[in-house]
Amino acid sequence: MLCLGGLWTKKGYKRELNSSNSCFLVLSPDYGASILGCGCFWQILEEAHITLLMIHPDYQRQGLGQLLLYGLLHNAVKNQLERATLEVRVSNQSALSLYQKFGFQLAGRRKGYYQKTGEDALILWRGDLHLPQFQTDLSNWWPQISDRLHQNNWQLDWKK
Repeated sequence: MLCLGGLWTKKGYKRELNSSNSCFLVLSPDYGASILGCGCFWQILEEAHITLLMIHPDYQRQGLGQLLLYGLLHNAVKNQLERATLEVRVSNQSALSLYQKFGFQLAGRRKGYYQKTGEDALILWRGDLHLPQFQTDLSNWWPQISDRLHQNNWQLDWKK
């Protein structure tokens, strides 16, 4: 995908789709013929390690990233996971803002994490996914996400 710059291979994506330890979500306007974005987490014990959250550049800032992150966290709760973590580029201010909206906190820094650029990654952490307050947070976020999508003329058709 254009927004990743070739981070994973086609084989890597297929592996994630087929893994019982992965939750892989795809945003597509035409049931998979084209992809606007995707998100993935690995279930490691009680943790959702978010490995991907990407939106095609032509569709960013329309609420789709919020939708994917919401979907990942919703699935983490469904799988009875207790926390979520991820790495994000230090320079990716829009992603940092999104993660902060969802309660992620800074947990550390990985020096030179991104091999192509040598850029550092920030490690973000979100705990308490298993607590009732987080269920309330999810419920409160949904109308905001839904409104944002509606403002950008997106309609949802969930395929489960």
